[in-house]
Amino acid sequence: MDLQIKTESFGQDDQSWLASAHGTDTARTINLSVATFTAGTHYPDGWLKSGLPLKKVAGGRYGLWSNGDTDPIEGHLFTATKVPAGATVVAGALHWHGAVVVAKLPTSVNAAGQATAKSIRYF
Repeated sequence: MDLQIKTESFGQDDQSWLASAHGTDTARTINLSVATFTAGTHYPDGWLKSGLPLKKVAGGRYGLWSNGDTDPIEGHLFTATKVPAGATVVAGALHWHGAVVVAKLPTSVNAAGQATAKSIRYF
């Protein structure tokens, strides 16, 4: 058991991609498969950015959705999520219902992807 005192600094999470507060009170706890993200692109500072589009992957986990995927978008990562060195799975929150501003997402979501999302409306 590690009982040493640790200090962490947190910056402001950019949630400008949220079009409204609608659905923010219903975010679901999920497990993210770290292997579906690229360290230098999606978490260069050790944190996955909020707003990343997510799909279901093997084992009931969630992973990064990308343009061209045929899997539906299940939602977006609700808050920034820390990825510790060597982690293969991290816990996060899924914003699965509500409205999103496409131009403010950290990665692009094309029209085909937007059409697959069941409970997200894109502006």
